[in-house]
Amino acid sequence: MSLRTFHIVFVTVCTLLCAFLAVWVFGFAADRTGVITTLGVFGAIGTLVMPIYGVYFYRKARNILL
Repeated sequence: MSLRTFHIVFVTVCTLLCAFLAVWVFGFAADRTGVITTLGVFGAIGTLVMPIYGVYFYRKARNILL
């Protein structure tokens, strides 16, 4: 597996983990303190930002000759 492929897989896994964290906090967490709500917000932000970064990296990595 090349470093480029690993990076794309890693970004995908991170996106899924951020989505899981956001769903867990806002959907299933019974005791929501300020810290848990903050984690949920960061999870939601990560769910939105990671795919944008993944597309940016993929477009940039296509031009790199390996």
